[in-house]
Parts: sequence; C-alpha cells; structure tokens
Amino acid sequence: MVRILRSPRWVAVIIATSLVGLGLDTAMAAADPGQGSDSHSSDTVGYGPEFTDEAAAVAYGLANPDVAPQGANDWGCKPDAAHPNPVVLVHGTWASAFSAYSYMSPEIAKAGYCVFTFNYGRANVPGAGLVQPTIGATGYIEDSAAQVAVFVDRVLATTGASQVNMIGHSQGGVVARQYLKFNGGADAANPGQNKVNKLVTYGATNHGTTLADLGKLLPFFQTAMGLNLAAPTEDLIGHAGIQQLIGSPVLTALNDGGDTMPGVEYTIVGDQYDEVSTPFTRTFLTAGPDATVHNVLLQDGCAADTSDHNSMLFSPRAVSLALNAFDPVAHPTLACSTNPWLL
Repeated sequence: MVRILRSPRWVAVIIATSLVGLGLDTAMAAADPGQGSDSHSSDTVGYGPEFTDEAAAVAYGLANPDVAPQGANDWGCKPDAAHPNPVVLVHGTWASAFSAYSYMSPEIAKAGYCVFTFNYGRANVPGAGLVQPTIGATGYIEDSAAQVAVFVDRVLATTGASQVNMIGHSQGGVVARQYLKFNGGADAANPGQNKVNKLVTYGATNHGTTLADLGKLLPFFQTAMGLNLAAPTEDLIGHAGIQQLIGSPVLTALNDGGDTMPGVEYTIVGDQYDEVSTPFTRTFLTAGPDATVHNVLLQDGCAADTSDHNSMLFSPRAVSLALNAFDPVAHPTLACSTNPWLL
C-alpha cells in the first residue's frame, strides 16, 4: 500500500502524475464469479495508491479511471459478527470510485468492514457529459440507480450478508435514495426485507442545487433573452447534472411523499463550505414513518475542518462520522483536524 501524505497541492499533483504507469495499479481485485462480463462493464480493475490529498487522488484518477481504491472490492471478504453489513460506496458526478474514495475506502476497511465500490453512469454518447467514456455519473439518475441495484445484489450474494450499508457523495447520495425508493433497495410495505440498513451521504443534492447559482442562469436567459440553453448545458455537464437542479422532475418524484424509506437510518452530512451542492441546507432530510435521520453539519464542533464539496471525502472527521453512524458504540469519538479545500 502506498500512502501519499498531505503536502502543497501542486506537489501532490506532480507526485500523482509521476506515479502513473509505475505499476501501482497492477494488483488485481479478488475476482467474483461475474467479474469481467459485459454486464459488469463498470467493474474496477486493479488498485491505485492511497492518497490523503484530494488533488493527488483526482490527478491519479484521471489517468487511471478504472482502478479501485485500497481496501475495496475484495470479493473474498466475509463480514463478521462485529461488522455484519458490507459497505457500498457510491461516487458523485464526474468522479470515479478511485478519485472519490481513495482515502475513505481504506479507512473503513481498516475498521473491519468489507468495502465495495464501482464506476457507474458512464455513457460515451452526445449529452453524456463532455462525451468522455471515463467521466462517471453523467447518465440519467434512473439508469444509474438500476446499476446500483445490480451491484448491491452482487455484493449480497457474494458476501452472504442480508443487508448493506451505503455511503453516497453528492449525486451518489441521490442515486442511493433513488435505488432505495424505486429499484428495490427498500420495501416500504415490509421494511424487514430492506437491502439497505444505513445510508450516509456527504453533500448530497437531495433537494436540488443551484450549482452556486449557475442553475438560475438557465431560466434567466430563457425569460430575459429568449435563449434556451438547456440542451447545450446538458451536453456539457451531462443528464445527471441537469437532473440535480432544484425542481427537476427526478428530484420531485424522489421526494414526493416524504424524504425517507421505512426501516432505513440516514446520516446526512452537510458542509458550510460546499460550493456545488448549494445551498448546503438543501441536503438535509426530514424523517418519515419508521425512519431515523441524523442531519449533521461537518463543521459543528470542528471549525478547523474547512473541507469543501469534494475534499470532504478526504476529511478524517467525515470518515469518523461514517464509522460512528455504522456503530456508535465501537466508534463514539469524532475526529477533528484541518482539511484544506481545493476550489
């Protein structure tokens, strides 16, 4: 395992770039029976190094988009009594499993959990987000939730577990909730059959985002100038980008009738420095029947943590919040340290 310690960001990017091609991603994940088939085209291949710096992870991930983060996708991992639920990590828009979870995945694995993640929402067709085959989570949210459903079923079948816990960042939180409500992740009529026990989200666009007010420009241009920029904007940022704007049909349907599903425990982490999921308060959920919601501001009790939308996944406090959510008895203490932001 290679650990790149936190350093000035330009140094981190240079280090990450220099590592490309040195064979650090050649170790293959322990194969499960379906790995490599066409239906599993979003599987990770090999591993990248462990980074504690977001800039370094993003740089390495751009050059190596298919590698897994350390600690993830050991298909021979079997949950034990102390950690009965495998953890499924769902990345956000324009990200990959590696660039999102290079730091968090190995930390959760070190705590004793079986960890799994994959790349989803890639579509190398016009309107899919920069028309790049390795740009993730740009496809329709409905399609991405269906991919999550297939992946979770593989994890349950391979590990023998009855439920998983999930972590979703940004769009990943919305996709996880879409899966819960519409793709079999939770059963409102019989919560005992839920496939998900606990969901932790970071900066999720649960009630839509203004994209730092950029989303308000589309109706402005339409009303003031008669310019319909929706189509070219969607070509640029992808279907899922448009679907995360406040008032989108997919979010309206997702939140219709309540924010939660019965039998699921939610920990929803907001970030006061979030510049993408804006305003950050729209990430928080309201608990419905037979559901539990913990709405948490990352900086509450830790002003030193200045993480922004993406760097929050590299925050020790964010990791401790997930572990505390999964097992508050085993992990009662929340970390607090500085964590710089990138943008």
